[in-house]
Amino acid sequence: MDEKNWQLQLFARSIKKKDKFALLQKSLIIDAQDQILDLGCAQGLLSYLLKQKGGYWVHADLDWTNLLSARPLLEKNLIQTDSHSLPLASAAFTKVLCLDYLEHVDDDEQCLQEINRVLRPQGQLILAVPQTGPFFLLHRLRSWLGLKLEDYGHKREGYRLNQLQDKLARHGFKVSHYSTFAKFFSEIIELLLNFIYIKLLATKAIPGLRDGHIRPMSAQEFTQQKKSFRLYSIVYPLLWGLSRLDKLLVFSNGYSLLIWATKIRD
Repeated sequence: MDEKNWQLQLFARSIKKKDKFALLQKSLIIDAQDQILDLGCAQGLLSYLLKQKGGYWVHADLDWTNLLSARPLLEKNLIQTDSHSLPLASAAFTKVLCLDYLEHVDDDEQCLQEINRVLRPQGQLILAVPQTGPFFLLHRLRSWLGLKLEDYGHKREGYRLNQLQDKLARHGFKVSHYSTFAKFFSEIIELLLNFIYIKLLATKAIPGLRDGHIRPMSAQEFTQQKKSFRLYSIVYPLLWGLSRLDKLLVFSNGYSLLIWATKIRD
C-alpha cells in the first residue's frame, strides 16, 4: 500500500474533513514569505493539502506514531513536541495552524501561551476545536452509545465560543472572525461511523495515542480494513448526500469551530 495513497483514499470518502478543508482552502491566504507552524499535524493529510499554497512549514505533533504516518506526505520539518512546551524559538512564525489539537492536550492554557510565544506580533492563529454547550445533544448520544472521550483522545468535550474567546484574550489574542461546520447531519453520520469503527472493526487501540483510535492509523491498518472500506465506499455517496442537508439548517451552529485570531500582545 502506497504510504500517501491510503490517506488520500480516506480523505476522498470523508465528510467533516472535506468540509474543514474547503473552509481553509477558501479563507487561508499564505504568502511565500510566511513561516507556518502546523501544531498537531496528526497524520499529515490536511497539512499536505494546505501546504500546496506555499510558505515555509514546520509540522509538530505529540505522537511519534502520527509523525511516522505523516512523513511520507510531509517529508521534512517534522518535530515531536510535548503538551507543555514547544522546542522552537520565540517569534519564529507568522502563522500557527492548530487544527483539532487543543482539546487533546492536558493544559490548554499553557499550550496557548506557547503558541503566543512562537508567534510574531500580529501573527495569526487559526484554531479548530469541537464546539459544545447545552444544545449540542449529539454529545449526549455519544455517551449513550458507550463512546468515551478517551476513544477520541480528548481531554475535554470541546469549547463554548465565549469560553474560548475569553481564553484566547487572556493569552494575548483577539478573535477576528469564526465559522462553524459539521452541523447535525454531518455530525451524526460521523458519530455512527466512529461507533462502528471503535466497537466493531478496530483492533485493540494503542494506549495513550493523541488521536485515540477512531480510524485507521497506518497503511497496514488501512489494508486490514480494506473490505470494510470497499463496503463503505459503496454507501458513501448516500452518506455524503445526507450530510449536505446541513445546508438547510441555516440558523443552527455546527459541532466544530474554526477561529481566526491575531496576536496583539505577548
